[in-house]
Amino acid sequence: MKKSAISCPFEKSRLEKGYGEMNDQDDPVVMVLRHKDVRKCAHNWKTFQSGAKPGRIVIPSEVNIRDVRQIPFEVDPPMHGEYRIILEKWFKRPLEESYENELRKQIEALVEVSMVKDSVEVINEFALVLQSRALTLLFNVPFSESETWISWGTHVFRSEETALDSYKANVLYDYIDRQIEKSIAQPGEDFYSKLLAAEVNGKKLTKKEIKGVVILTFAGGRDTVINAITNSIAYFAEHPESIERLRREPELIKFAIEELIRYFSPLTHMGRVVTEDTQICGRAIKADTRISLNWASANRDASVFENADEVVIDRKINPHVAFGFGTHNCLGATHARQIMKVLVQTLIDKVGAIDIFDYEENIENLGEFKRKVGYKNINVKFHKK
Repeated sequence: MKKSAISCPFEKSRLEKGYGEMNDQDDPVVMVLRHKDVRKCAHNWKTFQSGAKPGRIVIPSEVNIRDVRQIPFEVDPPMHGEYRIILEKWFKRPLEESYENELRKQIEALVEVSMVKDSVEVINEFALVLQSRALTLLFNVPFSESETWISWGTHVFRSEETALDSYKANVLYDYIDRQIEKSIAQPGEDFYSKLLAAEVNGKKLTKKEIKGVVILTFAGGRDTVINAITNSIAYFAEHPESIERLRREPELIKFAIEELIRYFSPLTHMGRVVTEDTQICGRAIKADTRISLNWASANRDASVFENADEVVIDRKINPHVAFGFGTHNCLGATHARQIMKVLVQTLIDKVGAIDIFDYEENIENLGEFKRKVGYKNINVKFHKK
């Protein structure tokens, strides 16, 4: 098996039962595995709730490290829609030409620096740096802020020692509090100032609501974007023919990006809390227990995707759910797609080949299932075109 490959550990259970089970800190989870069932449950927000206790729909659960509700992620309709109205325009800014141009400058500079090195550790020296720098554009804050974010590492709530690190969480919370106070004192064109000026149903957002939006923006697109970048680089290292084809047929780039995101599914799953006794695939589910919408399994469902366990770089019909589905589709998807688009274009333009030297896989333990989600570290050499 190639170094970049990610197998699907859910296939047998998906075919035989349609669900899997795991225990998360004594709060069990029934994983929904089939594409049609994942989409059906994601659409049914009344039965499968996001607006439960803050932190409970995340797996591993974050109820012990935060009591701030992430907005609009942990809010159900109709309030979910009210929050998204004030956020959608801001999160569509990556489509603007000036935004894309600045993003391109950042990524091209990073690639140029990386190519002169004998070896680059992609997670910490490339993907984390790229993600953090790009986030300054989304927040509309000085580029120098990225150095602080880089110092936090690849996940704002997790560390090498523990999956839930309250110390790291408090570093983030304290930082956000300071930024909000700074924007109160000196309003500008940054994300915090825009949130302070926003209204929902005729009322200004509270500091706690603003903090909830900002926590989501930091946490939701961090390790996921890092995984997408790193896995894609590993893939192109082992499939130079794909880079060459995209060089010849640049019109395929948009399809390639969706396919890489489908195949790698940087976020395995996301939870919901059940509001009433129900059933999924014949399995009884009690009220106030949890399910998860397993995006990674749904994206390998062979009844939907031909050659589901392969990267088909020109796949035209691709109803993947890597960015979620229904009401709670990913708010940051536009930003993530632009990062991937500009990265792929830059690799095509500047990089001739990529060599992988060594790596350590990042394996998620999900009860009986073990899933490779990416790498803990991977060292490569970027060769000039």
